[in-house]
Amino acid sequence: MQAATPRATLIDALLPRLPADRCFAFLGFRVPMDLVRDVALVVGFAWFVALCAQIAIKVPWTPVPITGQTFAVLVTGGTLGAWRGGASLSVYMLMGIIGIPVFAPTLGDTGEWYIHFIVSSSGHWDGTAKFVWDLASGGYIVGFIASAVLVGWLAERRWDRGPWVHLGMLVGSVTLYVPGLLWLAWWIASKDLVVEGAGLWGQTMEWGLYPFIVGDLMKLFLASMVLPLGWVLVSRKNLEKK
Repeated sequence: MQAATPRATLIDALLPRLPADRCFAFLGFRVPMDLVRDVALVVGFAWFVALCAQIAIKVPWTPVPITGQTFAVLVTGGTLGAWRGGASLSVYMLMGIIGIPVFAPTLGDTGEWYIHFIVSSSGHWDGTAKFVWDLASGGYIVGFIASAVLVGWLAERRWDRGPWVHLGMLVGSVTLYVPGLLWLAWWIASKDLVVEGAGLWGQTMEWGLYPFIVGDLMKLFLASMVLPLGWVLVSRKNLEKK
């Protein structure tokens, strides 16, 4: 296996880049094999995020579900790097917009608890496909792109291993909340859902931040373990080859 370059991410160590002259013919064009690899990774990780979106918990007081997406976004950015991570989450968003049900499922009305793991009790995939701007959680989906780019950028500078990994994952988590909360505040105001006495921003925090703090800390901690573990396995494999 080729040694990873200083700006290489985990996927480049696991699947080293091919020589520039490795191409195949398609409709009269020479397509680099590296491009095929990168497209496959971008699409594949978009589906990984879609799968984690189907691990969802609906809490009674908010239309925004708790999902496994944050973990998937952090791992995607850290594994693929900035441009591929951002591209993967952009593909994920576009998949939902064009009608592929990849967003988190709609889990009943506010006031009900509901837990959904991959498929419903009847065995159906219950993901949502909507225009992002129609979703209360639409801002988080946009924030996923920014988060993956930032985490990927940090990973390219070796923040995906060692003592900085936890801080990198925390920065990525905070990043997705900025558009998420701004969007949710707009959504609440546009639908005139502000509860008397709560105030717009108080309700936004109650619906879009407070229920997710503990879970997101757990997800970023898990992501902070997965990426360094991947590098440990790569190092062991490299030593075995010597």
